[in-house]
Amino acid sequence: MNDHTADPATEAFVAHRDLLFTVAYEMLGSAADAEDVLQEAWLRWVEVDQAQVRDQRAFLVRITTRQALNRLRTLKRRREAYVGPWLPEPLLTAPDVAEDVELAENLSLALMFILETLSPTERAVFVLREVFDFGYDEIAAAIDKSTAAARQIAHRARRHVDARRPRTPASPEEARAALESFQSALVTGDLQGLLDVLAPDVVFVSDGGGLRLAALRPVVGPDKVIRYMAGSVDKAGGVLTGESTTVNGNPGLVLRLDGVIDGVLAFRVENARVTGLYYVRNPEKLSRVESETSVASR
Repeated sequence: MNDHTADPATEAFVAHRDLLFTVAYEMLGSAADAEDVLQEAWLRWVEVDQAQVRDQRAFLVRITTRQALNRLRTLKRRREAYVGPWLPEPLLTAPDVAEDVELAENLSLALMFILETLSPTERAVFVLREVFDFGYDEIAAAIDKSTAAARQIAHRARRHVDARRPRTPASPEEARAALESFQSALVTGDLQGLLDVLAPDVVFVSDGGGLRLAALRPVVGPDKVIRYMAGSVDKAGGVLTGESTTVNGNPGLVLRLDGVIDGVLAFRVENARVTGLYYVRNPEKLSRVESETSVASR
């Protein structure tokens, strides 16, 4: 696809690739599955009569959405048998993604964890409408429903998500300050410092996928969260270090034990306190934290 004499279909696909990947990833929570969806979308795209395509971007998103929906329905059944909570695969993203506050919020592991509670069709509609601002006519075409049905599904999905997500998301500066306080307290073993930065209703969700030790249910409350994390570090042994980075457009930490990646920790911050901790330890989900992944909302 890098041929200098690329045909118009190839040029259009390459031009919109970051957007298509982001749509698929938002729907699936898995970069590997999103890449597979893009391959399937490409194979269908090159068979299309380009003369009949009025809007290449919309057409490509429609193909991608349909392929992602098919895959999501299959993945939903598989995830029912997953060991412990299922968290999205974290992405290392460029720091400037955080400057697009809306995209960063929608890409956050905290919101994507909530999206897991939607049906596949609800998730597709929510992503296309709320994240990428597609019109209802375009959404209806992508999910093979009427425009009226797309509106109803969007309303239902938005109400469901709004009931569960933070009402006052932190600014990038507030999130970074909370992360730095948490990181300092964690690495130095400052229990009071951890208590100061964790909200009274903080929730800790960890994903080991049955391959690494992780809590089988969310841990709630600062005392329990600190005890669980301290116990996990003691069991693992070694020297724990935390490296600040940008995870899914938001401040995060790559935690290492004796220099080896142990997992990725993402945060939800409200009113300068950490209200959510999302720790991905499943080694099958850590391949995208060594180099940046390009994402786009347009």
